[in-house]
Amino acid sequence: MTSRVIIIILLFSFGFPSFSQEKTDHISILFYNVENLFDTKNNPDTEDDEYTPDGDRHWTYKRLNNKLLNTSKVILSADGWNIPTVVALCEIENRDVLDMLIADTPLKSQPYKIIHKESPDHRGIDVAFLYNTEQFIPINYKYYPLKNRDGSIKRTREILYVSGVINGTDTIHFFVNHWPSRYSGLLETKQLRASAAKLLRQKVDDLFEQFHSPKIIILGDFNDNPTDESLSEILYAKRINSQIAENDLYNLSFDWGKARSGTLKYQSQWSAFDQIIVSGALLNATSGFVVKPQNATIINYPFLFEKDEKYGGLKPKRTYYGFSYLGGFSDHLPVLLKLERAD
Repeated sequence: MTSRVIIIILLFSFGFPSFSQEKTDHISILFYNVENLFDTKNNPDTEDDEYTPDGDRHWTYKRLNNKLLNTSKVILSADGWNIPTVVALCEIENRDVLDMLIADTPLKSQPYKIIHKESPDHRGIDVAFLYNTEQFIPINYKYYPLKNRDGSIKRTREILYVSGVINGTDTIHFFVNHWPSRYSGLLETKQLRASAAKLLRQKVDDLFEQFHSPKIIILGDFNDNPTDESLSEILYAKRINSQIAENDLYNLSFDWGKARSGTLKYQSQWSAFDQIIVSGALLNATSGFVVKPQNATIINYPFLFEKDEKYGGLKPKRTYYGFSYLGGFSDHLPVLLKLERAD
């Protein structure tokens, strides 16, 4: 067991102090698909029945509380002693579970606030944005829904846009995504993710027209790999090369799916659906904050894994396997981006 993991365990045993990042030379941005963070109440307007005490998963307050504690453990340990300035989350049911996360876990000692709204998703799961009020001041936020050809809104997650000032010095534009899943089949759902990619590309281009060399960070579970059409051709998020253009998008996760690694595992196959994409302005920055490609990483602490008895190696330790309760963390691994001072 590493010394960092031992420290994390001790902190959860005796409590976290309040950290201040003002003394550090970097800040961090976390994205995490927390896998079905539901409350225990039945919402008659969404398909959440299985996440109730009488539902198929026998989802109780005790299990919810353990899920919240596990999620807070990931957030607090993601960047060592530094607490993430921004935490982007997906698969959140509602504001209530977010309030519990920052008020009823060790996160209560941290100055986090919430940006969230209910999405039109048929299961009721949303994306959300937590921010450290000592480090980030939001300027604007909007939710962009996916629409059908007739203009009606698709029953899926919206794309969240947040802009704000970090450490009083640098404006950053964030997009938080949870694109339509492959649950109904890869080919059957491909067009849905293409629609999400077109919408996101449109909003990014709007920023390029409105601002000079905006610093943009795109986070999310895209339900596609970096080389898939939606990301590489429609969003046009490229692999980093020797020539970085200020107003192009670069996928810092482009090579994550290689060498039997990634952010989630299906049977024996790893995929990198959880990704970090930035504008060239962040890679070229000479003032404010700058991004170095090696500072976009998958968090792979040992406590996030369990042995894969069927397919070999390790796999993420999730909350349920089928309908069997495991009490783990998520079927996805979190991803982290560190921003350093350029001046």
